[in-house]
Amino acid sequence: MTEGRASSDQPVHGPAAARRSMLLWDLPTRIVHWLIALLAPFSWWSASHDHLPWHRLSGYTVLGLLVFRLIWGFAGGGGARFAGFLRGPREVLAYLRGRRAAFLGHNPLGGWSVAAMLAALVLQVGLGLFSVDEDGLEAGPLARFVTFAAGRAIARIHHLTFWLLVGLVALHLAAIGFYELRGARITLPMITGRALLAEGSSPPRPARLASFLLAAAVALAVAWFVAHGLRLRPGTAI
Repeated sequence: MTEGRASSDQPVHGPAAARRSMLLWDLPTRIVHWLIALLAPFSWWSASHDHLPWHRLSGYTVLGLLVFRLIWGFAGGGGARFAGFLRGPREVLAYLRGRRAAFLGHNPLGGWSVAAMLAALVLQVGLGLFSVDEDGLEAGPLARFVTFAAGRAIARIHHLTFWLLVGLVALHLAAIGFYELRGARITLPMITGRALLAEGSSPPRPARLASFLLAAAVALAVAWFVAHGLRLRPGTAI
């Protein structure tokens, strides 16, 4: 939902005989992708059926995954880096006008689609942290920083922005279906991590283990700290 799929233009330059399978999407990128794809609908289900403890846990998990993914966009392997798939206006316009060059990973339009979904997820989770229910009995961990009226207003926006996210996901899935029907295999690489690259092309540079451990530790710490209302210890003022 939020993570790199091999684009329709992804490493298919050159005849089929001149291609070879290489690792495009690393394991952390794929795990984050599929966990968010599962947790987003679960968050909706748990809220719709008043399973609020599960809803909160799901939201905190998505928060941690998003923090990790944002860090990984700068410190991860080549295929996961934002610099590798977020391209400028000229390249996006050229792509829309039909000049379809080969791209390693997302095409220019797909890259910004991923960025839009990540931004929508950050907004959705962020709003949930400040939301308050109509009775004031359930609230996000940061609701203490806003008034009850503000918390209720944020909760309504939180509900509305969910449908923005649904719309972006629907467009994403429609694009995947469109390219799959045209013969581009863009789903399988997000499962296996491997895609066909032109012979002689270099696969994305893998990330260092230290980068993964640091990103995971920061993501876990941020999620824990936020879940506890920015308190170092439950029940403390700070």
